[in-house]
Amino acid sequence: MSFGVVEGGPGEEFVSTISGHPFGDVQFTGERFPLTQVKLLAPMLPSKVVAIGRNYAEHARELGNEVPDEPLIFMKPSTTVIGQHEPIVYPTSLSHRVDHEGELAVVIGRLCREVPVERVKDVIFGYTCANDVTARDLQKKDVQFTRAKSFDTFCPLGPWIQTDLDASDLALTTTVNGDVRQSGRTSQLIHDIPTLVAYVTAVMTLIPGDVILTGTPAGVGPLEVGDEVSVGIEGIGTLTNKVVSRD
Repeated sequence: MSFGVVEGGPGEEFVSTISGHPFGDVQFTGERFPLTQVKLLAPMLPSKVVAIGRNYAEHARELGNEVPDEPLIFMKPSTTVIGQHEPIVYPTSLSHRVDHEGELAVVIGRLCREVPVERVKDVIFGYTCANDVTARDLQKKDVQFTRAKSFDTFCPLGPWIQTDLDASDLALTTTVNGDVRQSGRTSQLIHDIPTLVAYVTAVMTLIPGDVILTGTPAGVGPLEVGDEVSVGIEGIGTLTNKVVSRD
């Protein structure tokens, strides 16, 4: 396993492997592999995933919630993270309603705390697609988010990190078995990316590889065993995972 840089045009992409991690000066090993011949893992294993709830007005309303005045923070453990084409495991004995939530994820590139809004771009390494999978029935039962958001495999990330991107107005689409379930734009975020990073780092230190999930647009809905769910974001790519039973 190693980090690599995806290069080349559509249909001719290859991966150039690098030594160590991608933060700081990147050093290539000289090895190159066609993208079709490599297995993409989660592009980063963060020490923590910091997620933002109810950050699209229509999504807040569809679940009967008020739009928060400040960003609503919750956490997902690193053990929820999986990569492209890895299975989402449905905990069938514990939950009977598991939902998809397609989101833009921000990947942090340097140790940071108390970052002012005007310097946020200096601490962002890049962006990727995310699916904040949620056991909705347990979220309602518990009246808080931890158990519902924390099952293993409940945070697909990928397919890779796009490091050269203006993420302020990107189209985001979630499909299930090819049918569009969610369609929104990052310009609809109630609290934008600089605001989120500044808010989170006022609370906690972020380290390279940590991830902030920026919220999901309206249209969240149930997944069933056997479904294939995809989150596509303009300028990044498409993250696809299949749902399998835990039992």
